[in-house]
Order: sequence, then structure tokens, then C-alpha cells
Amino acid sequence: MKKHALLIIIYALLIQGAASAQSSSGAIEKAARDFLTVLDTAARRQACFSWEEEERFNWHFVPRARKGLPLKDMTDAQRARAYTLLKACLSADGYKKATTIVETEYVLRALEGRGPDDEYRHPGKYYFSIFGEPGAGRPWGWRMEGHHLSLNFSAVTNTLVAGTPAFMGANPAIVPEGPHKGRQILKEESALAFELLKTLDTRQLEQALVAEKAPADIITGNKRKAWLQDPPGLGFGQMQAKQQQILKKLVAVYVDRYTKLMADLLWKEISASGWEQLHFAWAGGKTWGTAHYYRIQGPTFIIEYDNTQNNANHVHTTFRDLKNDFGEDMLLQHYRQAHVGSR
Repeated sequence: MKKHALLIIIYALLIQGAASAQSSSGAIEKAARDFLTVLDTAARRQACFSWEEEERFNWHFVPRARKGLPLKDMTDAQRARAYTLLKACLSADGYKKATTIVETEYVLRALEGRGPDDEYRHPGKYYFSIFGEPGAGRPWGWRMEGHHLSLNFSAVTNTLVAGTPAFMGANPAIVPEGPHKGRQILKEESALAFELLKTLDTRQLEQALVAEKAPADIITGNKRKAWLQDPPGLGFGQMQAKQQQILKKLVAVYVDRYTKLMADLLWKEISASGWEQLHFAWAGGKTWGTAHYYRIQGPTFIIEYDNTQNNANHVHTTFRDLKNDFGEDMLLQHYRQAHVGSR
């Protein structure tokens, strides 16, 4: 069992070290088809769902029973193809974070004093699911999901149109001991937010602080549709130029997890809606080690970050497209155009 888990990590690192190129939607389709070609009948039965099934919206980020084909049940060839598909959709940094989250199950197992054969904290319990048929000229998508990781991708007419909902978490946020002591998978997500917070003057801080106590978790949770929060916090236009640049860098940490293909779509949406429409909100403590939360929201997206559990050393982050989670906005346009064209 441990051998299989080690192979999962080795395959991830080998692919991560390969020379990267900007992915095209065609490359993503090919990676998905290549993954499917190495699945036998039983594996296909686990991994494949119709596009119309509600399972496509059944996402979460906690350790629970899941549908899909888990890494631990894949052959070496299947795991390699699965990770190639993941790499096709994420930037090098995003891919590294995702695969390190998988590997951190070992760290958490050790910190919690679980045995080497423990099934609760297991790096093989990350599941791959394909929805619809890649490259068939119809909508399709895929998901990788397990503890602290949920990545959902949707495509329409051979074009990748959505990479949300997206969740990445880390427990421990900073590894306190052992061979990986000091590792902080989501370091930029934390450090840049604190950097911005420290630059705020009294009036700005009053506007940004929306609650003295941080919420227990991401507010939008695993709901099918996310929504804007109120009060919104400190507006982009109320910030100094330096503060605006820090906020832009923080947004980039989330957007640039994706391959350039997907990131460019998100940047266009954000720019078109206007940076002036963005707000930054904070809740809870103002130093590391105290429970804290922040969000960044605008007309097209909402980012949430929460660090309240395990003595504030347990981070949850989510990126939601307010109109296009699961590709729903682009799908609606696609169906409308198809309907008009059929008249």
C-alpha cells in the first residue's frame, strides 16, 4: 500500500520536472483522451460520468467517500496519464501546490500519530472523474478531488472555458516538525495578505475589518453557486498605489495557478469589470497564529481564505467564478447560439 502511495508522488514529481509549454485547449483534450485510453472497463466505469449527471456539481474539500477513480487504484500508466492531464490545466506553480497537497497526507498522518497503513490520511485517495466525452464537439469536463483539493474544469466546443470552483488547502499550513519542517504550501496566499494588511492606515483598516472574529471556515463552502459577501470591505479605489499593487499580486497568486490559457480568460474578465470594483475584507486576528480570514471580491469572482482551525495553522482557500463556475455561463451562451442556429 505504501509502495503505491510512493509511486503516486514519484510520478507527480517526474512530470513536474519535465519542460513546460503553454497548454492549448487541444492539448487538454488530448491529455484527457490519453487518460481514457489506458483505462480498462472497470476503471472507466469508476471514472466516467455523463455530462448531465448531478455528480458534476457534487464537490467538496474534506476527507469523505467520493465517486471517481482514485490514484491508489490506478496502474502506473494510468497515474502518469492522470497527472499529465492535471499538468495540462495548471501552471508549474499551481501543479506543484496541487501535488504537494497530495503528498502532505503523509505529513498529517505522522503528526496525528496514525499508522503507516492508515486509510483516512492517504495520498492515494484523490479521485479523477471525466464528465462527458472529450473532443466530441460537445460540453465535457473533469475533476480531481480529495482532502484539501478540488479542481473542476469545463469545456465547450473544444475550448476550455472554466477552471472553477477551485479549492486548495493545507494542514498543517506550516509543518511544525519532521523532515518537512517549515514547509508552507500556501505561503504567498498568507504572506501577501498580511503585507497588505500592515500597510493600511486606521481609516482603511476600519473599512477592511468586517468582523472581529474570523468565520469558522470558507463562507461560501461547497455550494453550487457562490455569492458576494456583505459588507464588502475596503474598495480598491480607497487604496494607495502601493497597496493596489499588493492586492493585484495577491489576486495573481490565485489566477496564475492555472495554465496561461485559463488565466488569460480570468484576467480579461477582471479587467473588463474594472479593478475599481474590487474589495478586500479581513476578519479576526491580525497576526499569524491567531484565527484570521480574508476575501477579495469583485463583479466576476470571489476569493476566500480562512485560517482558524488547529490553532490557526490550517489554511483553506477557494476561488469562485460568480457567473461561470462549472462553465455554466458559457454553456448557457453555447446552448442559446445552438438554438438560434437551429431555427
